[in-house]
Amino acid sequence: MTGGSGALGAAICRRLAEAGRHVYVHAHTGVAQAEAVAAGILEQGGSAAVTAFDVTDPDAAGAALARVLADGPIEILVNNAGIHDDAVMPAMGPGQWTRVIDVSLNGFFNVTQPLLMPMIRQRWGRIVNISSVSAVAGNRGQTNYAAAKAGLHGATRSLALELASRGITVNTVAPGIIASPMADAAFGQQQIDRLVPMKRAGTAAEVAELVQFLASEQAGYITAQIISINGGMI
Repeated sequence: MTGGSGALGAAICRRLAEAGRHVYVHAHTGVAQAEAVAAGILEQGGSAAVTAFDVTDPDAAGAALARVLADGPIEILVNNAGIHDDAVMPAMGPGQWTRVIDVSLNGFFNVTQPLLMPMIRQRWGRIVNISSVSAVAGNRGQTNYAAAKAGLHGATRSLALELASRGITVNTVAPGIIASPMADAAFGQQQIDRLVPMKRAGTAAEVAELVQFLASEQAGYITAQIISINGGMI
């Protein structure tokens, strides 16, 4: 679970652990938060460990994943790592563009590619990528973020075709406004009423439930899909 230390990532980690999975909670700078997530899972009788590396560094990612794979193939991968660095395009610097693309899109490759052959050999796997409504509908000030996440959509569909005959599914979940400290600061109730037909923000638990289903045996015939969870925004 990349990006497992944030509010959404933590909720997904907890839900996968509740389903009986041993969860590797990934972080880069938020190691203390990831350790707290793992400790909470252990306290509830689940199984979890922390792995820390920079997803934009292919060598660091490869070395960390090799250590994880020493315990056996990863069956479920959730690519949740991503960052915002918002600005309207005329005022956006090259670094803002590159950083956001690097984490969400290059990070996807750096983490996913090393895990594929072990998954293929066991002929079972689930890959779930976390995108955003911004990638589906666009959003002012997020050209970089929308481009990065939309890139995941194309990668999802193509990789799903490559892996379908091996019992491995690849899907993307695209959340809308999900309640969190960051979202709460950015969206007042009036904005939510205007943007969301359901007139409320979603919850991290609702997204986690969808991810858990896509990661389950029951979702074995669902692949190459971009699934929105946004209260009817689009």
